[in-house]
Amino acid sequence: MSNVPSAVAGAPTSGPPPGKGPDAGYAPATGQAARAGAGLGILVGYDGSAASERALNWAVRQARARKTALTVCQAWGPGFPVLPDDEAVLEFARRSGERVIADGLRLARSLMGPGDVRPMLARGPAAAVLCEHSREAVMVVTGARGRGGMPGLLLGSVSEHVAAHARGPVVVVRGHWRPAAGLGRGTVVVGADGSPGCRPAVDFAFEQAELWDVPLVAMCALADAPGSLGGARVCQEDFELTIALAQENHQQVAVRRSVVPGGARGALLTASRDAQMLVVGSRGRGGITGMTLGAVSQAVLHHAPCPVAVVHGR
Repeated sequence: MSNVPSAVAGAPTSGPPPGKGPDAGYAPATGQAARAGAGLGILVGYDGSAASERALNWAVRQARARKTALTVCQAWGPGFPVLPDDEAVLEFARRSGERVIADGLRLARSLMGPGDVRPMLARGPAAAVLCEHSREAVMVVTGARGRGGMPGLLLGSVSEHVAAHARGPVVVVRGHWRPAAGLGRGTVVVGADGSPGCRPAVDFAFEQAELWDVPLVAMCALADAPGSLGGARVCQEDFELTIALAQENHQQVAVRRSVVPGGARGALLTASRDAQMLVVGSRGRGGITGMTLGAVSQAVLHHAPCPVAVVHGR
């Protein structure tokens, strides 16, 4: 038997609890000791794929920078329907999961050094497991796609589901993420329209910029403002107020505001070419009621050249 401890999860629900939602606000992971989502530290999904190794590498550096724990999660299951009493199939799947998470732990500990690295071996669909435990984590980190992704797929189903339904920040590691030749130190780019739903994303973007000691580029696209009379003016005013309020708590962060007349998708993708991270909310002003992930968030998750953080309220 393996010495890897496990946390067995079933098929959890991932929606917000009563009274919570996109407008509930993001609880920053630094500062006050009593904060939401500190139990698991950085929660990273790992399945042994190259994309999950890149995500683990990114998550290790984030955990070290934040001085918090790193939890490596491997969700196991047979991958096809089985009878509850088919113990041989379930045992084989569990042992396969143990081997995968053991590899992930070795990699994480080799990179983390003396930091706190914890295993989570959970039975159930990976997306459901990560969403269920997102409330206990500072953030959830995934690769852009896992082992089961189709060739050429830009974003896997697990990453897309977690980005849409988890609580707090979800970082999908894609493209470049470390300072490379010609990229300098890289900025943090945040898309904001001044709506209540964008405030958790703005707070998180300021936090990341302060953590990495890099400038923040805050972008507002007026083409996505409501079509009512004066909608663009109201959008810009709300954007300026949102940035100003967040900056009060992060006065050392250099901010460049950019208000563009066009759409958000193209502007954010262009601005993120030299960025370390692109941060967006789950949906903006124009989103359909009940939609968990807006069109702009979906577009940048599929096409951004750097890691993307989608930030939900707790």
